[in-house]
Amino acid sequence: MTIAVGDKLPDVKLMKAGESGPEPVQTADYFAGKKVALFSVPGAFTPTCSAKHLPGFVDKAADLTAKGIDEIACTAVNDAFVMGAWGKAAGSSDVTMLADGNGDLVKAMGLTMDGSGFGMGTRGQRFSMVVNDGVVEQVFVEAPGTFEVSAAEYMLGKL
Repeated sequence: MTIAVGDKLPDVKLMKAGESGPEPVQTADYFAGKKVALFSVPGAFTPTCSAKHLPGFVDKAADLTAKGIDEIACTAVNDAFVMGAWGKAAGSSDVTMLADGNGDLVKAMGLTMDGSGFGMGTRGQRFSMVVNDGVVEQVFVEAPGTFEVSAAEYMLGKL
């Protein structure tokens, strides 16, 4: 079953790059009490993700905040080291990079994709969502091979 508006975000452990190594982030704690713009990419450093998806949320961070978003988070089925490096290379402090290294979050939400044809294995679909106090308020899942509804600009238009 795919996660839908009104559903509570699954409580799983993600990781983020910290000063002294990977730090666990429990989703129930992270998303509690705030409105988060969460977006997912199939992989850090991949073409569309690096050229459009992450830069869009970096560029529109102030606009999203002005529309009531408290925090912006990016997730991918990559490890915390890769997500941390990608955040330093292409992101900003406005976007928290959350590694879903085992794919636990995307599996629990029903948003996996098969990237084995590209040597990537099971990954997360490209999507974005607004999560308010742990509950999904809006969810935008891309059709395979597209980049439209998960973009920061699209989310801004829906807020």
